[in-house]
Amino acid sequence: MTDITDATAAPDDDGTEAMARALSSPLRLRILRLCAFDARTNKELAQLLSVNPGTMLHHVRTLVEAGLLAAQPERAGTRGAREVPYRATGRSWHARVPNASIVLLETMRQQLDGLDPEVIETTWMGLRLDDGHLDELRRRLHALFEEFRERGPDAAGRAYSLVSVLHPDLNPPTG
Repeated sequence: MTDITDATAAPDDDGTEAMARALSSPLRLRILRLCAFDARTNKELAQLLSVNPGTMLHHVRTLVEAGLLAAQPERAGTRGAREVPYRATGRSWHARVPNASIVLLETMRQQLDGLDPEVIETTWMGLRLDDGHLDELRRRLHALFEEFRERGPDAAGRAYSLVSVLHPDLNPPTG
């Protein structure tokens, strides 16, 4: 997901507007994260995210309608109840969403809530770069993210989240 808007896209080209609306909610982004590697039902998602099942159903339907979640084959739940699990389609990766950074940062804050601070790895640094080096940094970070995304999940791996934030500093040079 990126902040960049595509000026050439028609207003609802391939569901662009519906996708942007669906991705404007931290809760929906967390649903997509939970369904990235495992199919989960509405009930499971509601329990994992401490949300009312009716509210969760609304968010799941919004993601399905935008093509971001796909229903998987039905399965029998407790007492034989019919359950429909959902998996993320991966379409959000290249989605262009205005102001995505605000939603992503809030989503990340919610994801970190309740984690032991000892398991969170952070790096923060200040840089002074010319346009060429800034472009190089952006290209290399993007290439690294793409490389790991294209590898796919490790069969015996654990789930992790990674966010990259690059912004101008409000730190003007002296003199």
